[in-house]
Amino acid sequence: MTKVSMSTDLNASADQVWQMIGRFNALPDWHPAVEKSELTEAGQTRRLSLVGGGTIVEKLEKVDDNARTYTYSIVDSPLPVSNYTATIKVTGQGDGSTIEWSSEFDPAGASPEDAMKAIQSVYQAGFDNLRKMFGG
Repeated sequence: MTKVSMSTDLNASADQVWQMIGRFNALPDWHPAVEKSELTEAGQTRRLSLVGGGTIVEKLEKVDDNARTYTYSIVDSPLPVSNYTATIKVTGQGDGSTIEWSSEFDPAGASPEDAMKAIQSVYQAGFDNLRKMFGG
């Protein structure tokens, strides 16, 4: 298994950030690569429409609003990964917070390094946009 773990600090409380990113259907609100998200299967699956074309289907594995964390897996994706599971977690004190986005996966159709770079670029794009929104 290949692992990626990245984090970023924001100038907003953990509760504020979780309100923005903690809903499973919220990716279009904060990730610039996601144009639309449609929930299916009683809200347990999301179909993401990507800017410029492409679709990713993801399944919600678990959510804990008190701990400000959720875990999801990829069901279908153009990304060079298989057996992908990721967790997004928000922690913080006072007016600052940290988002950690981590995953494990098997490279599929790409080298481990190229698969890691693809996932890291997805995470970084989201982090960059959140820093624009909240400061950090």
